[in-house]
Amino acid sequence: MITLGGGWDEALAPLFADERYKKIREFLKSEYSTRVIYPDMYDLYNCFRYTPLDNVKAVILGQDPYHEPNQAHGLCFSVKKGVPLPPSLKNIFKEIEDELGIREPDCGDLTKWAKQGVLLLNTTLTVREHAANSHSKCGWAWFTDSVIELVSRYCGHVVFILWGGNARSKAPLIDSNKHLVLQCAHPSPLSAYNGFFGCGFFKKTNEYLIKNGIQPIDWDLNER
Repeated sequence: MITLGGGWDEALAPLFADERYKKIREFLKSEYSTRVIYPDMYDLYNCFRYTPLDNVKAVILGQDPYHEPNQAHGLCFSVKKGVPLPPSLKNIFKEIEDELGIREPDCGDLTKWAKQGVLLLNTTLTVREHAANSHSKCGWAWFTDSVIELVSRYCGHVVFILWGGNARSKAPLIDSNKHLVLQCAHPSPLSAYNGFFGCGFFKKTNEYLIKNGIQPIDWDLNER
């Protein structure tokens, strides 16, 4: 039995009861017992555990978890303490520094953002070791699309940050009359110079939240 808290148990109950989720679960049972899968099964739903549904202020969509050891822990783009920063995350921190003057932190753990209301959701929640997108066809897209629709319907004045083609394909699931939808290139080194750098999304997110009477996000992860 999955217990998430923060209003998610009730909101996600229909998804967890759905036959499509039961198929995902059976697939994962086999995968976790026969292969190395990331993140650890106990970290799988951390994005929900750290960010209560009533407190969702922004959603950052990733694609699938990091697939090398000790990186993924259930929050998109985030890595555990002590793990070197992946290239996309370094570019995210570079953009934050350019926009807000916040220097790159030593640690890539984004839990502080999650606890402030940033839902760090991958569109696929699991992956095999060394095999990017290896679980992209197992049914997660249905589940996470449903989560995006749920947040769009249930919450008000959320900033949806969509980087890259996979995330941008989810824009039709979001009510843009209720929310701010920001779209540009992915922060990967392969595409960051095609519109990610200079996007201004971190500043725009806080401007929108403040305009709607919502506490802005403190993007600074440096120890104080």
